[in-house]
Amino acid sequence: MLLETTAPAKARGRRSAALPAAGPAGKVRKFLPEVQGLRAVAVLMVVAYHVWFGRISGGVDIFLLISSFLLTGQFVRKLESGRALELPKYWAHLFKRLLPLIAVTLLLVLGAARLFLPSIAWSGIFKQTWASLFYYQNWFLAAESVDYYATDHSLASPLQHFWSLSIQGQIFILWPLLFALAALAAKRWRLRIRPLLMYGFGAVFVVSLIFSIITTQTNQEFAYFDTRTRLWEFALGSLLALTLPYLRLTRIARIVMGWVGVVAMLSCGLILQVGQQFPGYMALWPTLAAAFIIVAGFTDSPHGADRFLSWKPLVKLGDSSYALYLLHWPILVIFLMVSDRQEAGPFFGLVIIIVSMVAAAMSTKYIDTPLRRNKWIEQKRRRAVTVIAVCVVLVAAPLTTWQSQIRATAAAAAAQVPSDNPGALTLLPGYVDKVSEDAAVLPALDGITGDWPKYAAKCEGADAPEFEALAKDCLQDGVLDGSATESVIVVGNSHAEHFSGAVRSMAEANNWKVTKLLGRSCIFSADTSAQNERCKTFNDEATQYILKMKPDRIVTIATKTTESTPDETLAPGYEDTIKAFTDEDIAVVGVRDNPRFTINMPWCADSKGRDSEECQVPLETLMPPVSPLENVGAGNALFFPMDMTDLICPDAICRPVIGNVHVYIDNNHVSQTYWNTMANEFARRLDVQRG
Repeated sequence: MLLETTAPAKARGRRSAALPAAGPAGKVRKFLPEVQGLRAVAVLMVVAYHVWFGRISGGVDIFLLISSFLLTGQFVRKLESGRALELPKYWAHLFKRLLPLIAVTLLLVLGAARLFLPSIAWSGIFKQTWASLFYYQNWFLAAESVDYYATDHSLASPLQHFWSLSIQGQIFILWPLLFALAALAAKRWRLRIRPLLMYGFGAVFVVSLIFSIITTQTNQEFAYFDTRTRLWEFALGSLLALTLPYLRLTRIARIVMGWVGVVAMLSCGLILQVGQQFPGYMALWPTLAAAFIIVAGFTDSPHGADRFLSWKPLVKLGDSSYALYLLHWPILVIFLMVSDRQEAGPFFGLVIIIVSMVAAAMSTKYIDTPLRRNKWIEQKRRRAVTVIAVCVVLVAAPLTTWQSQIRATAAAAAAQVPSDNPGALTLLPGYVDKVSEDAAVLPALDGITGDWPKYAAKCEGADAPEFEALAKDCLQDGVLDGSATESVIVVGNSHAEHFSGAVRSMAEANNWKVTKLLGRSCIFSADTSAQNERCKTFNDEATQYILKMKPDRIVTIATKTTESTPDETLAPGYEDTIKAFTDEDIAVVGVRDNPRFTINMPWCADSKGRDSEECQVPLETLMPPVSPLENVGAGNALFFPMDMTDLICPDAICRPVIGNVHVYIDNNHVSQTYWNTMANEFARRLDVQRG
């Protein structure tokens, strides 16, 4: 991420920020110590804000700009001097330099995970290791909708920071191809290469920035990791490299620009709040600050910002900035996980930073530098490719072996007889314990977050234009050939999706057709005034679809609980929701929401033991003694309130494991496996109400 893309300055004997630039008396400088110092300050900002403040520093955005600034300078010099781009050689050389430290970081994380982290963390680390190794971590995190802004990193991934490396790796492939295309166009139509590149990157800058602003406003979590929302930052760095030779500013102007840039860069994270519009227009703040510093350049003045940025310790730190970025985050996250802390604090934070800096300096000195300077490797491209292949194998081999072992264990657990995992059945009258002594708890921890109902087919009739948003998460199962004895629609948020597994079990037993309409984080209710536009659209389309399909009944979440507090409220306008459907002879089953916690239940059971007092939560601290569903829909023969809390938290205590089954998959979602063990009792209680 912090690796420059130019050849090292031999006279300095270190990696350097190298780009011809005017110095005193018009001399051309090939080494820009102020840019190397800028890189060091940026990485210190990232590390400090990660460890201590949990806020956006803007440092990552500065790295993106610097990398494209240096890359562009390298390729433009080649094009203007008539030299071949030699893209395969460039890529082999570049990734030969990038991958060794990446491989070391990934191996250290895998080793730490095996030694210190509970098995529930392993599955996510496996997936993110592959994503980090092959430079698609940003897309993986975007798909997972990870909240990168969370100040509690104790449950974050130790590889989450690879998102920016992945974006840079993608740019290191894309940008050279753009230069090659520009070279072909310039040759074909006899155009000057620099103006052509200016127009091209100018267009990328405008289009990407507009896209970034729009996407950040509508889906910020996804936008943060989206390569497309970051292209303008790279384009800005390229435009800076292309226009810099034409800028003629007085020394005083450059001194002022340099200090304005430094102050703006350092104040970015202090002034901008976590929830603001990154990476949209707000990211112009740190990137323009860095651009000011680069434009200011070498002022040859004791009052210039470059004097500060050229300070030898900073320049030296810039040499190991790549390693420091790689190592600091896993060290922080693993420390928080092992120590069961939500934040490092002043003392431990300082220790983490010092350890990270020492580890970065050592890995740079003994791994990165020897491989980078090895003349024998540089002589032939295939030798560089061999280094890349070795790095990949060093990570892939132990990772594949470990995953195979986990899969074998999970397969053996899944093959257990049903009596080994009775779940809620142990709480019902007449239960006889037949659990084997060595039976594994299900769902297996390594894949517990994926314990969601799996449906067989897309929804009938949801492909109509009026259901454009609904169709994305509309699925069906059960009897789908038209011979179903009853049609049921489960509608609502992810909690509704989980208990839809129990409804599906009822459908299989009773020859029903069951349809699932999912609106993530959306309360299904007639009153949507407090919900966002996405949820309003979902509610409107779901209501229209239900009235069109005329099911025998719908099943919804009727209340909303709050994490580790007894606050529970009825879904807004729920009485109107009931009436809207029962007036159309559609029965409504309103299910009380399940308790939510501030702790991750399976994580607690895995790391502290399922019987640990820390994992036993009194129900009175989570839900009120009287359900908000009490007396709701009174007198309405087509409304059926359902409360399964006594099976989720028996004896008024919420436990992570009941009947050899994990009750929760995280801090608020009841596992599909446990819901399935409640299915028969759910059906019985519903039949009792129906008379």
